[in-house]
Amino acid sequence: MDVRVLLLSGVVIAAFFSACIAFILSISPARTVQSAILWTMGSLAGADWDRVVIAGVYTMPATVMLMSLARSLNLMAIGEETAYYLGANVEGVKRISLVVAALITAASVSVAGVIGFVGLVVPHTLRILVGSDHRGLLPLSFLGGATFLIGADVIARLVLSPIEIPIGVITAFIGVPFFLVLLRQSAATK
Repeated sequence: MDVRVLLLSGVVIAAFFSACIAFILSISPARTVQSAILWTMGSLAGADWDRVVIAGVYTMPATVMLMSLARSLNLMAIGEETAYYLGANVEGVKRISLVVAALITAASVSVAGVIGFVGLVVPHTLRILVGSDHRGLLPLSFLGGATFLIGADVIARLVLSPIEIPIGVITAFIGVPFFLVLLRQSAATK
């Protein structure tokens, strides 16, 4: 599928679901609206060990499955055609990776809400520091993402104490400039 079509499809689908969310919020009581808005900005304030265990039940097996795909992901980084000729089931790896990534994301979002840029900043930074071998990059990304999230949570709780800033705000303040630098470097190399 053409990348432009994929991006435009994502924008259209996001706009549709944003309209659905706006409709639901417009007919909801004020307390529900406040909770929903705070959830969309992300927070660990409502997380407890029961929720962590539930998320772990989904996340841990999915993580193991993703780790088992590291060799195939390394081959696909060279190119899909090359990976196919070297024995990787390219379409199968794509499907499994997508489902596993969606499962891990859903489990995380169910506990902490929507927290953006963790999956952009951490893996790209680690790829620069340790290289692109997925056998090391994946476990380091999981640990680095957790560390980044905890650091953002500490900042969110301390900056305007006793007010807690949503973690998504902190990660966006870090992630947006990072993303712009990546875009600039990408444009400079072309």
